[in-house]
Amino acid sequence: MATVRICVCGDEGTGKSSLITSLVKDVFVTNKIQSVLPQITIPPSIGTPENVTTTIVDTSALPQERNTLRRELRKSNVILLVYSDHYSYERVALFWMPYFRSLGVNVPVVLCANKSDLPTNGNLAQVVEDEMMPVMAEFKEIDSCIRTSAREHHNVNEVFFLCQKAVTHPIAPLFDSKEGNLKPAAVAALKRIFYLSDKDQDGYLNDEEMHDFQAKCFEKPLSDDDLENIKQSISKVSPRSEVEKGIDQKGFIYLNKIFAEKGRHETIWIILRKYHYTDSLSLKDSFLHPKFEIPEYSSAELSPAGYRFFVDLFLLFDKDNDGGLNNSELDALFAPTPGLPPFWLETSFPSSTVHNEAGYITLQGWLAQWSMTTFVSPLTTLAYLAYLGFEPSNPRESTTSALKITKPRKRRRRPGRVERNVVLCYVVGAPSSGKSSLLDAFLNRPFDSLYHPTIKPRTAVNSVELQGGKQCYLILEELGELEPAILENRAKLDSCDLICYTYDSSDPDSFSHIVALREKYPHIDELPAIYTALKADLDKTTQRSEIQPDQYTMSLNMNAPLHVSVTWNSISELFISLAEAAMSPSLAFPKSEEEAPDRTGVYVALGATACAVVAALMIYRRTTVAN
Repeated sequence: MATVRICVCGDEGTGKSSLITSLVKDVFVTNKIQSVLPQITIPPSIGTPENVTTTIVDTSALPQERNTLRRELRKSNVILLVYSDHYSYERVALFWMPYFRSLGVNVPVVLCANKSDLPTNGNLAQVVEDEMMPVMAEFKEIDSCIRTSAREHHNVNEVFFLCQKAVTHPIAPLFDSKEGNLKPAAVAALKRIFYLSDKDQDGYLNDEEMHDFQAKCFEKPLSDDDLENIKQSISKVSPRSEVEKGIDQKGFIYLNKIFAEKGRHETIWIILRKYHYTDSLSLKDSFLHPKFEIPEYSSAELSPAGYRFFVDLFLLFDKDNDGGLNNSELDALFAPTPGLPPFWLETSFPSSTVHNEAGYITLQGWLAQWSMTTFVSPLTTLAYLAYLGFEPSNPRESTTSALKITKPRKRRRRPGRVERNVVLCYVVGAPSSGKSSLLDAFLNRPFDSLYHPTIKPRTAVNSVELQGGKQCYLILEELGELEPAILENRAKLDSCDLICYTYDSSDPDSFSHIVALREKYPHIDELPAIYTALKADLDKTTQRSEIQPDQYTMSLNMNAPLHVSVTWNSISELFISLAEAAMSPSLAFPKSEEEAPDRTGVYVALGATACAVVAALMIYRRTTVAN
């Protein structure tokens, strides 16, 4: 909010212009002043909340000025409605408030009982009880009420401060004055803030967590006396609360309710804004979706800080220390979020990754799932890092510090390794060739002999340990009935690191599907590939194809198909081979002709021999000269 625009309204003679003059001059002006003052702008340096510029617009209630009044009301952020006697008070409910509504003006209204110095206006308690409370109950647009006197300079600064605060710290989104409770959206936001502040997730904010919360929100320490007073206030309304353990969620919500009831709702807003909430109590879009651009041919992965955050999160919520997150633990973990990411639901989480016998995701599967999510949809990971409370080590950084961008892989045929830790492999092949069983084996699932055709694409992700001990995350995707559409989609193929062609070595019609695919979609030859003969535990049969698989791959100058079975323990070697091929793509490309033999070693050897001969000749000459 850059500017607060206050429209001062009310009947003629209520002292609107005198209030503004008294504010500017800091003293009551006895001389006659003009009926409508020019617009006044107060710079942010003069003690305004949130350091906003304040514009005050005086108006006239005369019928001939109604168009100007209507225009200024629609431009305003807040309305200061002034009355000074019984007649002008009656007009608040009979004319002014209905008039605002008829214009469709949806801004807070501050009701001001001016000329409190006059004896006919009664005492404060009487005015609040008889005038202010009834009209506030009838019109929810009225944010606050105050008595003022321009002559005595009583509450003049305060009334304009209330107008500023009504815009910068509105009470309406937070508190339902009719019900006397915080609104559901405010409660939901405060529950999330409590969750993020409860670092050990024991359900209480202990003294250390309260001090940290105070420092984060208000940047000043919380004294022991203040903390004790807070606990005593909570104990009075909730005697069963165990304040010796700390402040529980119910007490935290009650504490903020007290702030709202006492008119200290700016305290609640300070807390909410420190945790990136907007005036509508939603998280800022720039916080959930920070700018994060991925260059062409690059991908996104979790950085060490990102992996550390998700490891700590898993260990914190694994309350029974069984190495898996059960449903209640998973629900508690995702409590401050909208729920499981939609991408996880699409991939049938937790079936997409490693889980234990009870079906609960393990730490290995948890990290693999987030690695895949970051690879496929980095914006989803960034949003959930924000929801779950990731805090970068450098306060100037954002959640993007939990991610990193890989080096572009433009030329896959060039020898060398791809600098990636997460790779994607499409598993294609004829129906019933064993693709689903291959994905099950990848996730250490038991073999199921019953055939289940795959309709929608299915994904599996797990970690693979490469030669030398390095670990990477391999995503296997079975394309299902969308196989033709995906293989035609260039953008999909660009994100893929490897194709695994599979066929059933016991089915004579299985391999011809691969041949037909490569003929129909010749552009897929731009991707590295590995050929795999599945169901090697069954009797091998001759394929009904013009050329047999071994000869076919030999004609491409590629390795012969790997013969494997998901029932063999050695199936893990296939996954290592797939990961290695994705990390070193030049080794898995079809080649149109035999490559020329590599004579580098011969040239090096000849060069070394020539150098040795020259050196020997020089030594011989020196010896001859010396003699």
